[in-house]
Amino acid sequence: MLGIFSIVTTEILPIGLLTSIGSSFTISDGMAGLMMTMPGFLAAVSAPVVTVATGRIDRRVMLGVFILLLSLANFLAAAASSYWLVLISRVMVGVTIGGFWSIGAGLAGQLVPAKSVGRATSVIFSAVPLGSVLGVPLGTFIGDIAGWRTAFLVMGGFTLAVLVLLLAVVPPLPSDQATRLDVLGSMLRSVNTRFALVMTFLVVLAHFGTYTYIAPFLEQITHVSSGLITVYLLIYGAAGIAGNFLGGSTVGRYPRSTFATAAALIAAATLLLPVLGQSDAGAVALLVVWGVAYGAVPVCSQTWFSKAAPDSPEASSVLFTASFQATISIGALVGGAVLDRSSPSTVMVLGGLAAVFMVLVAWAHWAGRFAWPKAS
Repeated sequence: MLGIFSIVTTEILPIGLLTSIGSSFTISDGMAGLMMTMPGFLAAVSAPVVTVATGRIDRRVMLGVFILLLSLANFLAAAASSYWLVLISRVMVGVTIGGFWSIGAGLAGQLVPAKSVGRATSVIFSAVPLGSVLGVPLGTFIGDIAGWRTAFLVMGGFTLAVLVLLLAVVPPLPSDQATRLDVLGSMLRSVNTRFALVMTFLVVLAHFGTYTYIAPFLEQITHVSSGLITVYLLIYGAAGIAGNFLGGSTVGRYPRSTFATAAALIAAATLLLPVLGQSDAGAVALLVVWGVAYGAVPVCSQTWFSKAAPDSPEASSVLFTASFQATISIGALVGGAVLDRSSPSTVMVLGGLAAVFMVLVAWAHWAGRFAWPKAS
């Protein structure tokens, strides 16, 4: 959980620092959004490649290697003399995301008894909203006080501490079922996996196409000061923690309705922000709704992939990670292009429409009466 917390925080840290990083290198907000695009694309590629290539190596060793790489990426970003060096550090972050998530997201079954796997998975994924509620606001606060480079420097030191804890506490995890490319191929032929891919693509596109640029929206539309943006992100993250555990408690029994509800709430929040988000109260209320909704998305998506292939947990995590991260990149890239050519409000509306389409896909899965395969 701490490993994923450090990864999530590093990955989305530029969201709160987007404006200050962009101004220091004299680039637009859309160009600065490449910091969100680069890790996702690299993670999507490295998830299957790295996991298959290291399939026989002890999983604890691989987790340690990825966390060390993440720490080096943070230190490189802190010392970068040009924007291209920042992007190289983000490539390193992407490789870490692809490898660590693919291995770590499905480890609950090896760490706890079978009856506790669902709860343990929720604990692991609580790192996602925790990265928002603690990591990003704290990073934004440090950036405001001491500069954005200091935020990456502190994150690098924290990641080294996580590496020490991981090696000291996590037991050896020999790979008992190496992920192979043919296993991934067979999963892609499953109709439930295809639904999981489409739904994940649409809801993550909706979220990261909009949330990546929440700081410019709050500055330009709501007219919030940079210091107060940290508080707003803190409120959003707190709601996300609640959403993670709410989603984790219901998705096992109601995977379709839980996932669809999360997407519907994201749609409502982003579509209403251009209207109600002009006031502080409206913006905060919608950020709470948005936080609760997105807090449930990662655990819902992972659960869908797991249910689609119950006999291949690591392969499920690989597809989950690759699809999730690729869509983060696409969402940030598309959102940045729209932002540079229009306005933050247009970005929110287009993201909301993508979330609406995801709800329709969930309805199609219900209408088709598709059943989940049983574990052998």
